[in-house]
Amino acid sequence: MQCPSCQHTDSRVLESRSADSGRSVRRRRECLHCEFRFTTYERVETVPITVLKRNGSREAFNRNKLLHGLLRACEKTGLEPSRLEAVVDELELQLQARSGREVASIELGELVLQQLAQMSDVAYVRFASVYRQFQSVSDFVATLEGLSRDPRSKRLAAVV
Repeated sequence: MQCPSCQHTDSRVLESRSADSGRSVRRRRECLHCEFRFTTYERVETVPITVLKRNGSREAFNRNKLLHGLLRACEKTGLEPSRLEAVVDELELQLQARSGREVASIELGELVLQQLAQMSDVAYVRFASVYRQFQSVSDFVATLEGLSRDPRSKRLAAVV
């Protein structure tokens, strides 16, 4: 490992610990040349996941893009960003565990909605309105009626 201070390549590991819920290893190192201490992270290299878009184009899975969409849908709902990051982590793990390395954006959106249905009805409707490209109030009403019949969404069932 190259020292960020002097670029010397010899270092020793002072300490190693599990990080990122066991998905990486954090190591404290010391350069044997200048004694500068620095931290490195070691992770398993993952195979890239490709998202097949509605228009037929393909793009690399971008966890930050997904997280941004979730954060927007969950604004002012009281859901903690750390909880949303955990959802993205879980979805990414599900996708990595699959035999195929391509996922349709429609399938990805449905996986997100399954998670949101258990967390927040408001966030579910907000995300669905963008993901499903709602064009009218009737699209919202249909989604709300679907939520009221969903056993995972008990809060809305009592209201509608």
